Amino acid sequence: MTKYVVGMGEALFDCLPEGRKIGGAPANFAYHVGQFGLDSCVVSAIGNDELGDDIVRIFDNKKINSQLQRTEFPTGTVQVELDNQGVPTYDIKEGVAWDNIHMTDELRKLATQTEAVCFGSLAQRNEVSRKSIQQFIEAMPEDSLKIFDINLRQNFYDKDTIRNSCRMANILKINDEELVTISRIFGYPGIDLENKCWLLMGKYNLKILILTCGTNGSYVFAPGQYSFQATPKVEVADTIGAGDSFTGAFTAAILSGLSIPDAHKLAVEVSAYVCTQSGAMPTLPQEIIDRIKK
Repeated sequence: MTKYVVGMGEALFDCLPEGRKIGGAPANFAYHVGQFGLDSCVVSAIGNDELGDDIVRIFDNKKINSQLQRTEFPTGTVQVELDNQGVPTYDIKEGVAWDNIHMTDELRKLATQTEAVCFGSLAQRNEVSRKSIQQFIEAMPEDSLKIFDINLRQNFYDKDTIRNSCRMANILKINDEELVTISRIFGYPGIDLENKCWLLMGKYNLKILILTCGTNGSYVFAPGQYSFQATPKVEVADTIGAGDSFTGAFTAAILSGLSIPDAHKLAVEVSAYVCTQSGAMPTLPQEIIDRIKK
């Protein structure tokens, strides 16, 4: 039976100054996992509109497996503005298709064949998709990886969603700014970032916690293990999708049997390369893909 790595949540178009590009964290994640030869799948919803047709066509062209539900809501879009360092800010449209992912028999079957899922907080802003994500995770095998890539965006998150998602997950990926926000929301004491990570590890019984700190490097925490990698200096085109590519590469590496330090090193190299390219789904160089032997 085929085992899948699933990105579940938003599939949308990032509307950049130079035009629109396919995006959405779960779609980006699944795309990069698939580049390493694993069977990945995007679970989302799109509209009965031209943009929805475009997403289907792009996924087909990029050979991205998907379960995309058609809805009466419009396909999601995000207006993206880049600063002079290529760092994006987002205006995420509401009342769109990916807010309305429904649990189906087809999705339940996929869940039973899923060895890893990546989900975030954004797609849980609406009760329909939030409930489906929870039901999907509950239907997954007990020993599967449940990765909460928190991805706090605008005001589309709340304390209960974050707490419940951490409880569902066994891997948490968070950046330094999000960790400060979480600490404020939950009233964690004024301790340093590393201690906050160990606190979260223990509180939610996590297998792994990944902390990314932009140009200041990244950390991976696991029981009895600790890994730090410096961020490579590269010519940045934009940082859109870099974090998703990190998560995708790390997940593919772990599932392929690499150690946590080796998976971490690969993830950093992949995300650095993605930063040198425009958009969230560039083709990775073969020498990077060859680092994982499936």
